[in-house]
Formats: sequence, C-alpha cells, structure tokens
Amino acid sequence: MATTLHHPIARWLDPADGALADPAPLLAQMATLDAVLLGETHDVAEIHRWQLQVATCLHLLRPAMQMGFEMFPRRVQPVLDDWVAGAMGTEAFLEAVDWPKVWGFAPEIYLPLFHFCRQQRVPMLALNCERALVTRVGIEGWDAVPEADRDGLTPAAAETPGHRAYIGRLTGHDSTTVTDRFLRAQQVWDRAFACNIARAIAAAETAGQARPLVVGIIGRGHLEHGHGTPHQLRDLGITRIGVLLPTEAAEHDAEAVRGIGDALFRIAPPEPPAPRGR
Repeated sequence: MATTLHHPIARWLDPADGALADPAPLLAQMATLDAVLLGETHDVAEIHRWQLQVATCLHLLRPAMQMGFEMFPRRVQPVLDDWVAGAMGTEAFLEAVDWPKVWGFAPEIYLPLFHFCRQQRVPMLALNCERALVTRVGIEGWDAVPEADRDGLTPAAAETPGHRAYIGRLTGHDSTTVTDRFLRAQQVWDRAFACNIARAIAAAETAGQARPLVVGIIGRGHLEHGHGTPHQLRDLGITRIGVLLPTEAAEHDAEAVRGIGDALFRIAPPEPPAPRGR
C-alpha cells in the first residue's frame, strides 16, 4: 500500500523520510554548498516569490552569493552586469536583454528577483545557451557542431538511469516515445546551466575571491530526481549541490517524491498562471 505524506502550507518537507523540516538548519546547511538550485514552474508568480524568500535567507547566511538564471543566454551577460551595477532602468534592461524573445513570460513575476540582485549587488549569471545550438545538437548530434559554435559548452555526460523515463512522464509520454533527438536537446540545456555555474565558481576562485554560493533559478524539469543539471554539475566536479522545490500539493505519494530533491516547500494556493508576452 502506498504511503501518503501530509504537507501543510508554509512548511518544508524532507522527501527522504516524509518528516517536516525546520527551515533554520535546512537553509543553514544549504548555505554551505556550492550550488543551490531552486526549481520553478515558469508562469507561477507565487513560486518566484518563494524563490526570492529563499534567496534572501541564503544571502544573509552566505553573502558571497551569485544568482544564475535559466532565461538568459550567455550573450546578454554584459547587460546583466550593467543592470546589477545600476547602469540602466527596468524598461531599458528588458529591452537590452530582448526579454520577449529570450523568455516571453510576464516580466513582472521575475522583476523582484532581478531588483533583489541589483539592490544587494548580487551578481546575476546568464546560464543558458543559444536555442539554435539546442536545436542543432538535437538534430545532428554534438560532434557535428564545430567548437566555435558550441557557446562555451562541453559535451553532456551520458544520461542517468531513469532520465528518459522521467522526461516521458514529464511530457505525458513514456520512455519509448522520448526520442534520442529530444533527449539530446534537453541535455544541452542541462549542460549549459551546469557549465555556466561551474564557470562562475572557477572564475571567482581564479580572481582570489571567496568561493561563491550559486543560486540557480531553473525549471524544475531540469532538476528533479538527480537528473538533468545536478547530474551535469557532478560530471563537472561540482558535487556539493542542493535542490529545493516548491509544491502546491497537500499530500504526496512517499515513493513518488523520494529522491526528488533535498526539500519541498508547500506554497500558498497560487494565482492563475501569468500569461506569456507583455
């Protein structure tokens, strides 16, 4: 018989054993790591409020913090630097990063995170690659892409056991219908986020700075059950990783959530998803 875990609103739950977790020691432990990845469903504003709350706590515990964002490709990194330095206003920033093209979800639900980084001078990291690279690797494979066109990435590590089946469940299919092409494309994103997190940590150390905590704002499908970006980070030698996830569910199947991440936070009932476009 399946075991049901009960999850009150505003509480953290440990999916390993189903116990409710005290936030103070949980976040204190997360603040000692190299990367803490905060999963999201992109169009849910309440999740971005939760991310901001967690990021604020982690920053208090670990001031040497940087925040990486899935939505920005590396080519806009200079714009992120200028934004954090206070060199432009909000509208100019959204225009300079070409927000409708690079992401398209309502910017209002992300802006509190961006303003937090600027207010606290937390460096923002562009974690993504160009979409054309994802498409090309999916169709042709990694070896067909010249090194100059790889956007600074290295080849993705082989898939983890169960990753294909997980992607199948996520997309409403099964593992037999998740094609190699689709999985290769997914892995390019996973590897891009991992490479850019690892690069930021290495750059800080090379510059003689304190080893930063990188907080990643990334879609949950790239994070859950140790697949995706956590797996690619481990392949790059970044092994001190935390994965925190939001949930709306009042109850969980214990077996289904075991290993999904380090902790689940139950958010308040969210408002309707924000529409795409401005």
